[in-house]
Amino acid sequence: MAFKYLTLQEEAYEANMEIAKQKLAIYTFGNASAIDRDLGAIAIKPSGVPYVDLQPEDMVVVDLENQIIEGEKRPSSDTKTHVLLYKHFPSIGGVCHTHSTYAVAWAQAILPIPNFGTTHADHLVAAVPVTEVMSDEMILGDYELETGNQILQLFAQKKLSPAEVEMVLVACHGPFTWGSTAAKAVYNATVLEELAKMAYLTLQINPLAQPIKQTLKDKHYFRKHGPGAYYGQEGY
Repeated sequence: MAFKYLTLQEEAYEANMEIAKQKLAIYTFGNASAIDRDLGAIAIKPSGVPYVDLQPEDMVVVDLENQIIEGEKRPSSDTKTHVLLYKHFPSIGGVCHTHSTYAVAWAQAILPIPNFGTTHADHLVAAVPVTEVMSDEMILGDYELETGNQILQLFAQKKLSPAEVEMVLVACHGPFTWGSTAAKAVYNATVLEELAKMAYLTLQINPLAQPIKQTLKDKHYFRKHGPGAYYGQEGY
């Protein structure tokens, strides 16, 4: 094993272990990755390996052209999606894809998750966006690359910032999240699952529920984000 990738592999490993710990995926579902931009290297979960069997050295290292540079196993089948996001969202350091129940349900319903309350607004002002259903041509072409292209097209069309909206639903598929680190990407996946569950329950209680007003959304978002933020402590 090349020791220069060991720290990166350990970061990706810990992120994948957190997916299992938070019950965001079962068996071999889902994956997380981490990038070292100085090395031009991405460490990602190997395809089809159960979480309980993973070790840090199992993380496959690829470059930004999807070529394996370290590891004996095949990388996740979603690797091309991760790589495309890293190439086009230069501020992110980790990507996570899960099959968490409520987020997948919204993706399968092909509906964005409305911002019904302050828990949602603490993390993003916008609704959690959802892509369009992929065309047959895209499905039969380079499917995983086209999954990434769908996310990029959605963010461009809606003028969304990946620094402010760190989560998305891919229609009929499931959620992708990202963040400054792989750990933050999994954190965002965990938050997304809670937001999806809360929104579902809100609509069960009141099918006519409306998103909260803009001033309340802004208050909760900006007290945690931006130059005027005052929530929390340094170092946490």
